[in-house]
Amino acid sequence: KLFFTDYGNAAKVERCDMDGMNRTWIVDSKIEQPTALALDLINKYVYWLDIYLESVEVVDYQGRRRQTITKGRQIRHLCGLAVFENNLYTINSDNLSILRINRYNGTDVQALARLDNAKEIRVYQKRTQAAVRSHACEADPSGMPGGCSHICLLSSSYKARTCRCRTGFILGSDGRSCK
Repeated sequence: KLFFTDYGNAAKVERCDMDGMNRTWIVDSKIEQPTALALDLINKYVYWLDIYLESVEVVDYQGRRRQTITKGRQIRHLCGLAVFENNLYTINSDNLSILRINRYNGTDVQALARLDNAKEIRVYQKRTQAAVRSHACEADPSGMPGGCSHICLLSSSYKARTCRCRTGFILGSDGRSCK
């Protein structure tokens, strides 16, 4: 799945399949300007920053069990969001510090370090990487991903795929080759 935020005409948090199909709103009320998003892949939670409502919130992948982690004026200066273990990590763009927020007790906020310039934060650690299983976009015997001549996108499950073409090409009638 692909998760993303939008604060155009109607602010929301959405998800869809990797090929863009099955687009679903998971949060569409009491939300104004969601600017950063992070996923807890193990427990299947979506966290986001809303800088207009000055809050950090969470829902499950279906948009249920919504909770506010923390609120306050300091939120409007946050950018980027990452989840690791019991904490959320973000950047305070006002003073360029990395913040750690306990995701179970949002009042426990600590500044960890200062940076020269940052707008995004990521945690890279082996435990944060999902185990890879066999999937529909694996290279076929001729080396083409999922048998697609250009781009293979996972669809509704890891067993299904959709072929797409690079700009300037169109998908052939076989659903795999680009012309």
